[in-house]
Amino acid sequence: MSMKSVVVAVLLISLGIVFGVTLVSSFKGVDFTFAGQDVKLGSQSRSAAPNASLKALNDAYHAIAKDVTPTVVYIIVTSKPRADRSNQNPFFHFFGPDAPATRPQPEVGAGSGVVLTPDGYILTNNHVVEGASSDGIEVTLWDNRVFKKAKLVGTDKYTDLAVIKIDAQDLPVPRLGNSDNVEVGHIVMAIGNPLTLTSTMTQGIVSALGRQLNIIDEQRTGLSIEDFIQTDAAVNPGNSGGALVDVNGEVVGINAAIATTNARYQGYSFAIPINLAKKVATDIIKFGKVRRGYIGVSIQTVDATLAKTRGLSKPAGVFVQSVTSGSAGEAAGVKEADIIMSVDGKEVNTNNQLQTIIASKYPGETVTLKIFRDGKTIEKKVTLKSRDEVEQTTAANEEQDQEDEVTDARSRNSLELEELGMTVKNLESKTKKQYGIEHGVLVESVDRLSEAGKRGVRASDVIVSVGEQTVTSVAQFDNLLKGKKPGEAVLMRVKGADKSTRFIAIEIPEK
Repeated sequence: MSMKSVVVAVLLISLGIVFGVTLVSSFKGVDFTFAGQDVKLGSQSRSAAPNASLKALNDAYHAIAKDVTPTVVYIIVTSKPRADRSNQNPFFHFFGPDAPATRPQPEVGAGSGVVLTPDGYILTNNHVVEGASSDGIEVTLWDNRVFKKAKLVGTDKYTDLAVIKIDAQDLPVPRLGNSDNVEVGHIVMAIGNPLTLTSTMTQGIVSALGRQLNIIDEQRTGLSIEDFIQTDAAVNPGNSGGALVDVNGEVVGINAAIATTNARYQGYSFAIPINLAKKVATDIIKFGKVRRGYIGVSIQTVDATLAKTRGLSKPAGVFVQSVTSGSAGEAAGVKEADIIMSVDGKEVNTNNQLQTIIASKYPGETVTLKIFRDGKTIEKKVTLKSRDEVEQTTAANEEQDQEDEVTDARSRNSLELEELGMTVKNLESKTKKQYGIEHGVLVESVDRLSEAGKRGVRASDVIVSVGEQTVTSVAQFDNLLKGKKPGEAVLMRVKGADKSTRFIAIEIPEK
């Protein structure tokens, strides 16, 4: 190759290098540097000062997490084989383990708990530890210390609460707030261990108060106490027993259930108020069980139709369906069809409001009930009894059935009430003996979409009275209803096949 060719080649290569450097360095945002120099990534300008309110909120959330998270523990429970749960409420679920396989086998479930005392008492849900096998409760603290054999101190199935104990000292404990001060719209945080994601905090607002889900009392004994705080803070299986915390960093509830169609979070969660939980936990720690006062009444929330039958201008109070024999309510003079308006001056308008107030009292304590009866307001002082006392008295007086007079054969035997959607017939002697009653008419059939069906009348019910009038036959029952105009409401006393008595308010429909 000639010298001229070599020089030309070198010049061309040099020009190519210069052109390439110029082209690359001309792209905006790229800082071309050679090896050994710093590489600069991202904007080099300083951030604007953060919004003061957002910064304060950010700091507040962090402070709450730092303060409360160490007081919430992770619980793993090995339980005995459980029965099939196919009948579980399809919408409201506890955060337990998933439904068992067809063949019953031991289950391993996870939940949360809130430390109550520095020496290791921990509050959780009854459904978290229910059925735990011997030495089947394991607790992991926030600092990863593990206690493999926690002791089950006691449970209360009527509030879905339980207390366990680990052998520890100097544990961090949270501040317990006052759930009576919680209001709809308040900001709350849920802290727990969802889906094995330990020490998780979510945030939402209180969306409703005093929710009654009928999830605790599957046997419908009427003894469960449900007064849930509803929130939209995200919770999932594993959150059960964890803390619901307010903006003060105080625990105001114990997370317990979700509304869902797939056993996972879909927008609504429910917590047990901490005031109720404190009473239950204190009793369990001190006595090993809950000491709870009872009035001894079966109750129902008053709706517009029922209010109309009792002479109230609007729905208010709690209606007394029945009074248990030997109960504190009976001793104080509380009667069927009374409406309890308040307890110790505190207004009650739902079943769970009354139950929650009474559940905070001990046997032997006296409460003042304001009662609406026969168009007047009266007061009754009730000295509460324990449920055990009431059950013993009830058992002693249980046998009371006796034979009755034969139904008048000349009267009509059956009657179809088309406008109400039910058919009734006269009682036979054996039916009277079976139900332990002296009079009434038997409901043969009910259209479930009719007025009677919607109000809760069931086939095999016996209608004992209408208003203050005793029902003796289908003819007399027909006359009692014919005396009512469309739009008027009547109150019927009904006895079910299980011998329980209840009241049903029905509005006479247009013909």
